[in-house]
Amino acid sequence: MRLNSLRLVNFRQHAETHVVFDTGIIGIIGANGSGKTTILEAIAWALYGNAAARGTRDSIRHARAGARAPVRVELDFELAGHRYRVVRGLTNAELFLDGASQPIANSITAVTEVLQRRLGMTRSEFFNTYFTGQKELNVMAAMGPTERAQFLSRVLGYEKLRTAQGLTRDRRRLIGAEMQGLAGGMPDAESVARSLAEARTRLADADIRNGEAVDARMRAERVRAELAPRWEVAGKDRERIRQLDSDRALLEGELTGARREAERLRAELQEAQLAVTRQAELAVSLASFATLRQELALLDGMAREEGRRQTLEQSVAQVSADRGRLGERLQKLESAPELELESLEQLNVAREALAAAEVAAEELRTTWVRDRQEAETRRDSLLRQWRELKQQRDQVADLGPESPCPTCTRPLGDNLAGVLEMLDEQLETVEVDGNYFKDRLQQLSGTPQAVADADEARRARQAEVQGLERRLARIQAALAELAQVKAELVERDSRFEALGLELAKLPAGYDARHHAERKAEVDRLTPLEHESSRLAVLVDRAPRLATELAAIEERITNVSARVQLISAERAGIRLDEAGFQELRMQVEAAEVAVRHAELVSVQAAGELAAARKALESAERDELELKRVQQRLAALKSDRRLHEELDRSFSDLRTDLNFQLRPELSEIASGFLAELTDSRYAELELDDQYNVVVLEDGIPKPVISGGEEDLANLVLRLAISQLIAERAGQNFSLLVLDEVFGSLDEARRLNVVELLRRIQDRFEQIILITHIESVREGVDHVVEVKYDEETGSSVVHQVDADAELVLAGALVSDALEFGGSSVEDES
Repeated sequence: MRLNSLRLVNFRQHAETHVVFDTGIIGIIGANGSGKTTILEAIAWALYGNAAARGTRDSIRHARAGARAPVRVELDFELAGHRYRVVRGLTNAELFLDGASQPIANSITAVTEVLQRRLGMTRSEFFNTYFTGQKELNVMAAMGPTERAQFLSRVLGYEKLRTAQGLTRDRRRLIGAEMQGLAGGMPDAESVARSLAEARTRLADADIRNGEAVDARMRAERVRAELAPRWEVAGKDRERIRQLDSDRALLEGELTGARREAERLRAELQEAQLAVTRQAELAVSLASFATLRQELALLDGMAREEGRRQTLEQSVAQVSADRGRLGERLQKLESAPELELESLEQLNVAREALAAAEVAAEELRTTWVRDRQEAETRRDSLLRQWRELKQQRDQVADLGPESPCPTCTRPLGDNLAGVLEMLDEQLETVEVDGNYFKDRLQQLSGTPQAVADADEARRARQAEVQGLERRLARIQAALAELAQVKAELVERDSRFEALGLELAKLPAGYDARHHAERKAEVDRLTPLEHESSRLAVLVDRAPRLATELAAIEERITNVSARVQLISAERAGIRLDEAGFQELRMQVEAAEVAVRHAELVSVQAAGELAAARKALESAERDELELKRVQQRLAALKSDRRLHEELDRSFSDLRTDLNFQLRPELSEIASGFLAELTDSRYAELELDDQYNVVVLEDGIPKPVISGGEEDLANLVLRLAISQLIAERAGQNFSLLVLDEVFGSLDEARRLNVVELLRRIQDRFEQIILITHIESVREGVDHVVEVKYDEETGSSVVHQVDADAELVLAGALVSDALEFGGSSVEDES
């Protein structure tokens, strides 16, 4: 596996980070907490998902990113001749192969499963071999002997044998259970043979009974067929009699209804003839009704116009009153512009006086506050000085002649009195000055009269300005009202003129008494007009009623004739009821016999079918017995094969584990000798898989913390090399996170040199450390810093050769700068 690039977006403290990985030794260097290990965590998260991340999924998003800001890690790497690009977020993941535009997996679970299958390692195996996380060098120290052996077997691929052996044993147990189940459920051979013979006998008997039932059914059907013609003729005669009786009943009902309808029509025709006479009488009274209604409509219109005239006259009076009121208000508001100019001048003068008063008051207050703060500061300073001098004098007096001199620190001796006198004089001077500033501070504690007078003058000027501002506001409101009054006066004049024109257009001459008389006459004739309209309907219906009456009388004649014909046909049909009933009983008996024969035949056929099914079931049981016997024979052979595989896997695992410890110890010893400059040349794993360091061939009883970390490191490197050589995992990647913690400078350099020598097996080695001196031994440097202002990690890639050139240039510049300084001084 070879890493090409990594991009992080809002992943933990990395807001936007892009890292390009080259071959060789890559140093990821930065202070603790800068986000170095987060780069390793992002690689693992891209490969194995949330299970490889620290904390919960919610803690992965950058702390200063928005609640819906995207979280994404994009890893580009090569493995087994193919190039992969995995893009993983909190809720989605995609895996692309060899630069394709369509992913080969597009869900979180599918991407993780495909990558784990291609890598050939679980997450724990990956982190305990090629990836060495922070504080994980001593992972084996926390295990028991059995766990250590299982761990080494697992990471070297030997654990696959245990898995295969487990699968073999599971399969053997399943085979045994299947054999036991087959043997328990297998039918008895004698029972199967007996059931087969009984089924064949039952089938022969059922076949005989079925033939007899078929013959009986055919005889019953022949008897029924002989009675069928006679029964059909008798049935038709009886049905015709029923049909004729039904038709006659319907026609008699129709005849009764027609006679009732004729009576109704005769009554309505008589009422219509009376309506003709009454309508002629009403026509005389209603001769002038149409003229009266037209005259009343004209009078109603004149009444409405008269009401409108009265409304317009009231509006004219109201508008005239508004015009007089607005004219009076206009005369009062015409002096407002002159008053506004006068008020503005007075307000400007008052504001200038207020500004001058505020400046004077602020200057006096500032001087007072400054003097008070200065007096307070001086008093506090003198008080501290007095306390220090008092403490110094008390110490000198307590120690006596042995007290050290404040200047030269030698004992005072005979100079004690002089020093005490000097300190007393200083105390007295400081006390006098302190009392002065104390009195001065008391004098300045209250507000001076000049400051109070200035504040009072400022408040008076401020009240004057506020009064003038209120007066100006009232005048400006009057100016706004002046424009409004002028507009309203123009509108009222226009309204007055329009009302006069509209009033002149209305007609005159309305007579209310005449209007009431015509309305009363129309009200008297209106009921008569309604009655005439109702009678007109009856008059119009008279011809139609006469026609309908003639038609219904003709219908009564026709229906009566049809009733007579049906009665004659009914009398012509002769049917013997006693003979019909006897024939009916014979037919019903024949039907019963046929149904009984059919039932017996169906039962016989059912028994025949059941006998056939019983025979088929017995034959199936015979076939199943043979199949189970064959399956048991095959399972016995398969169980013997899996028992042999189980023994072979046990022998192979024993041989591999026996060779594991010497080979691992030999590789780790070579690494240890190189790292310690051959001080410790031998390391071995005992039978409990504990790490033992040998010094001159003798186990060292106690090793330091740094030596223990060194031993764990070479063991981890040996495991990684052994995996690359023996497990078939051509991974070519090694990641070490903070493995220099307890190593001194020399051993750190030895570790880097050792890693450089094993680059033939690991072409890409990534070191994550906070130790700056390591950068001198790596090929490429990735600097990681934490920006406090943005709360994000900042990554900068520097080529190691370029760093060396830059460092040489800086040294050269420093030497030149130092030389010029010396020349200047000389």
